[in-house]
Parts: sequence; structure tokens; C-alpha cells
Amino acid sequence: MHTITMADSAKRAEKALARLAALHPKLIDLGLERSFALLQKLGDPHLRLPPTIHVAGTNGKGSVIAFLRALAEGAGSTAHVYSSPHLCRFNERIRLTGRLIDDAALADLLEEVESVNGPQQVTFFEVTTAAAMLAFSRHPADLLLLETGLGGALDSTNVLTAPLATIITPIARDHEHFLGTSLTGIAEQKAGIMRPGTPCFSAAQSPEVATTLQACADKVGAPFYLAGRDFEISPQRDGGGCLTMPGATIYFPRPGLAGPHQIDNAGLALMALNCARPCAPDGIANAIWPGRVQKLDSGTLATIWPYQPIWLDGAHNAHGATALAATLRTIHDGKWNVICGALNTRDPAEFLAPLRPLAGRVACLTIPDQDASLSAREMSGAAKHLGLAASPAVTLAACFDLLDQTAPVIICGSLYLAGHILIQNKTLPD
Repeated sequence: MHTITMADSAKRAEKALARLAALHPKLIDLGLERSFALLQKLGDPHLRLPPTIHVAGTNGKGSVIAFLRALAEGAGSTAHVYSSPHLCRFNERIRLTGRLIDDAALADLLEEVESVNGPQQVTFFEVTTAAAMLAFSRHPADLLLLETGLGGALDSTNVLTAPLATIITPIARDHEHFLGTSLTGIAEQKAGIMRPGTPCFSAAQSPEVATTLQACADKVGAPFYLAGRDFEISPQRDGGGCLTMPGATIYFPRPGLAGPHQIDNAGLALMALNCARPCAPDGIANAIWPGRVQKLDSGTLATIWPYQPIWLDGAHNAHGATALAATLRTIHDGKWNVICGALNTRDPAEFLAPLRPLAGRVACLTIPDQDASLSAREMSGAAKHLGLAASPAVTLAACFDLLDQTAPVIICGSLYLAGHILIQNKTLPD
């Protein structure tokens, strides 16, 4: 008799994911009709979710959700989490009351949704989001923290009738081939998660984005609270922060995630959760979010490169690179070795430019097993055009051979590269 092993379950889940990915010719095809049709066939699980905080924006969504989870769990509450993309394995996208969904449960869930959907065309994100909502509807929790995939209005997660709260993180240009180049147009897309009577909390935004978000909130009848106008978030000398809102001032500890911008993300999470259900701010210190300015102080890479610390970050656009550069300066004020790889969906110069003042030697890598990756040579060419001392490398090990042993290392440019690095380092998110 064959005993079912963890490896068997992982293979079942992997095969189901591959079959589901083949149901639609496009990876992304924005719209909600297919999502609602599939959810109806599944018994409308989106109408039976725990109280939900829905998060949209360009940068910082994952960090804000990490702080929300840390705050909720610090207060003794249970939280489900839905986030994307995953770094190393699909299970990372679905967290049930604190733990990543296991392979057997994931395989069962995917096969059930596949069976109900039949041959109907549905994108990978639509069908897997429906599967996640089915899981969340069946497992009790105090909260569901739900991250949009792309945009907001037409995103597969945007099927809720009355969330507990919505959050808009900083908005910048990204995914322009889907969302357009107009910041106001992108803001309108993100604002699509707003609901009548549901409070929406926004990070500080550029004037044109703030005006657009306020207009969208007024149109749907959503109370709208904007950082810098309706509440203030400020850094403190001890590394923590201060949230000031009408009638209350809350000090919070140094965030568990590195970087000056994390004060704003932590304060935004605290503002939203505190208005929904008062909580102590201590949990902010315990937030974890792999692949975001993560120090790789254990694993195989530390044995390949024992000279200076190695850091990893998934920032992949100009806004993210600017935040990364500011963070790196707080860690080490001299030159950095940079190992980078990126997708061909955006100009690499926009990402590299903010890193130029602190970049010493730059090693460029084609992201393995990623068809949309820029080649190491293309990335190197873009870096050289900016005046950087860049070279292409065939392997990760070859990248390290090109570096300066007296400087720390930052590996960056893509979440896909970050995932590859964590697998190579044998330090998978859990």
C-alpha cells in the first residue's frame, strides 16, 4: 500500500497549478466577470469571509500587510493573509491563521476549484484567488488581510461588498502596459476597492493622486483619511515612530522591517487597524516580510561570500529603488556591491538610477527560469550607460567573483530574482 507523502502532495499541487495556468491564453486579462461566475459556482465564498482589510497601491502593500498581521497577532487575534506574487512556492500566497497552507490542503483546494470550473477560460490569478477565498471562507479567523494583485477596480480580489477597511499605499507608475501612464488613471484603478461607508486609509500621495482618491471616495461615499492631512506619521529618534490622529497620539517601536519608509507603512497599518479595532502598537517590532531588505546571515550564500553582509530586496521599479537606496544608506554609508536582474517589462535604467550614487561594482544576472528576464548583457549595458562599473555573469557564483570583498552586497531588481536567491540560499519563507 502506497503511503501518501509530503512530496506526493507537493507534486499534486504543482500539477494542478500547471493545469490551471493553461486555462487562459493570457497570464493577465483584467475584468471581474469570470471571477464572479466562478465564485457563484463555488457557492459565493467571498460573501462568507472573515472581516477583511483590503489593500491596494503600487509599493508597500506587502509591508503594510506584514505590519497588520504582526499587530493583529500581537493583540491575540488570528489573521488569514492573501498576497502575491510568491517568492519561492505558491503556498506563500495563502496563509491560514498564521501558517502557510500545506501542500495536501492546497492540492485538494485547487482540484476542487478545477473540477467546478471545468474547461471555462479563467486566468491563473482569477482561479487561484477563488481557491483562496474558498479556503478563507471555511477556516474561522478574526481578520482577513487581502492584497490586490494588479490595479484594484478590475482585480480579481475586488469582489467584496463591505470590507472592514480599505488601504491605499503609495501610488506611482508601474505595470503601465495594463494600467496606463497617467497617475490619475492609475489612482482611479486603485480606488476601485473603495466601498460605501467603509473607511479608506491612504498613505501620503502626490497632490494629483490625493485629489483623485478624494474624488473617488466622495463618489462612492467612503470616508477617506489621508496621511499628512487627516493623520500624521513621524519618525522618532529611537528608531520608532509616532502616529498622531484627532484625539490620540500613539508611539510605536522600531519596525521589524528595515528602512526609513517602513515608518510610514507601519503607521498606516496602525492607523487602519486601530480605527477598526483598537490594538497595541508593540507588534510592529515583530513584522516579517521575506525578500524586503532581508539580511541573509545564514544559508549557502554566506559560505560562498564570507567577507561582508549580504542583503536581498525585491524592489523592481523607480519608487522602490529610491526607498531601497535610502535604506541602504542607513545600513552602510559607503559603496555597495550590487547583484541585479530584472524583467524586460520596464526600462532597467529607471531602477538603476537611484542606486547609482552608492553602487560600486555591479554584477548582472539573467533571472533563471524566467522567460521575461532581461539578459545579463542587456542589464549590464543599461548599467554601463549610467556610468556604473557593471559586468554580466552567467551564474550567481560568478556574480560573487566580480565583487569587491571590502563592501557589503545588495541583491535586487526583481521579486523573481529574490525568490531564486532564497531557493539557492535554502532559506525559504515559512
